[in-house]
Amino acid sequence: MNHCCKLYSLKLVFSNFSYVLISGLIALGLFIPLSLVSEHLFLEPYIVFSLYPETVFSFSLILVLSILAGVVVSMNVFRVKLIKNTKKMGGSLIGTIIGASAGACSCGPIGVSVITSFGTAGSIASSFLTNYEIPLRLLSIGILILVLLTTMKSLSVECKINQ
Repeated sequence: MNHCCKLYSLKLVFSNFSYVLISGLIALGLFIPLSLVSEHLFLEPYIVFSLYPETVFSFSLILVLSILAGVVVSMNVFRVKLIKNTKKMGGSLIGTIIGASAGACSCGPIGVSVITSFGTAGSIASSFLTNYEIPLRLLSIGILILVLLTTMKSLSVECKINQ
């Protein structure tokens, strides 16, 4: 697939404002909770972002993950409406869900409640997610990029068939 087809599929999807809106809402809906859980965003007593030099990379990963998830979900919604056959959609939707949920595994402050709820198993899971938070986010970004490229390729092929 050449560069022109990739741009065509992005332009095709995001030329409609409703898909831009879906993408923005999904990105915002993922960004705010991840920022809250990772303690980059505080809501009390004022709305404040807290970034330190050592947390900029983690915050950047949250931002990229949120934007990619929004773009991929809106492109898959467009694709579902285009082909009207959800049996062909399985891989893309599953990849999107896996990528977004893997990136949502920043369990810093939630770890205490997980530990008290699940005992030793919760403690092990919380420790694992806390220690491997950045690699898990990088993995989820990789999954989302793969799903994005697959969706763009699929859209360009399906649009040629439908024309």
